[in-house]
Amino acid sequence: MRVFENTDDILGSVGETLGTSDWTTVTQDQVDKFADATGDRQWIHIDVERATRESPFGGPVAHGYLTLSLVPMFGKQIYRVANAKMGVNYGSNKVRFPTPVPVGSKVRSTAVLTEATAVSDDVVQMVVTHTVEADGASKPALVAESVSRVYF
Repeated sequence: MRVFENTDDILGSVGETLGTSDWTTVTQDQVDKFADATGDRQWIHIDVERATRESPFGGPVAHGYLTLSLVPMFGKQIYRVANAKMGVNYGSNKVRFPTPVPVGSKVRSTAVLTEATAVSDDVVQMVVTHTVEADGASKPALVAESVSRVYF
């Protein structure tokens, strides 16, 4: 767990690999609930029999945005900012899904502090690049620049 103590600690750590999260398994139940929550009920995600029979992926795959939605969980496993009043998601820069995540796959993230900027005396903007790998895949499942603001 990488712990940032203050603004200077964050600003001085640009380029640092912050760590790697634990593996987590993507389940069909998660995929189905994500489909219900987002309205994205495409058969390659939720119809196990059809996806197994017809999909080029050999079975159902997680939504790319489901994989992206795991980034906050991964981030909490990798780093934290001590003494912060709060942190907020500010958005994302680049988001790419180079390879699908088959249901049942284990995924984890490695995070790098790509940028850090003092927005004011008590606010720091962090850009953390998350590279999410699926166990056994040759390409990342997700590469995303997550932008957050930390308030001291």
